[in-house]
Amino acid sequence: QVQLVESGGGVVQAGGSLRLSCAAEGSGFSCNNMAWYRQAPGKQRELVAIITRSGGTNYPDSVKGRFTISRDNAKNTMYLLMNSLKPEDTAVYYCNADVSMAATLRNYWGQGTQVTVSS
Repeated sequence: QVQLVESGGGVVQAGGSLRLSCAAEGSGFSCNNMAWYRQAPGKQRELVAIITRSGGTNYPDSVKGRFTISRDNAKNTMYLLMNSLKPEDTAVYYCNADVSMAATLRNYWGQGTQVTVSS
């Protein structure tokens, strides 16, 4: 079984930075695509950044140029560096990963970590 463990959330002032981490814990698996999503109250969950196993990345316009996703395959860990944070970035941020275990591919979600950007 695989568990995605997130850390790094908190409260930061507008213009500040925050770094989130997501560690995939367990054994007998490998991660393919990994991604960060976020969900603000009353809004749909949205993709923040995605990274392939080989390091290819994609971002929506809302965070492009401010957020950077990265991963360390040896540690089964993904990161999100958030710079120039805005109040509209306030949301619960979720780690997501496509996980290959034996002959099956499963999608996992972390529990979420709160990011609050004050004005």
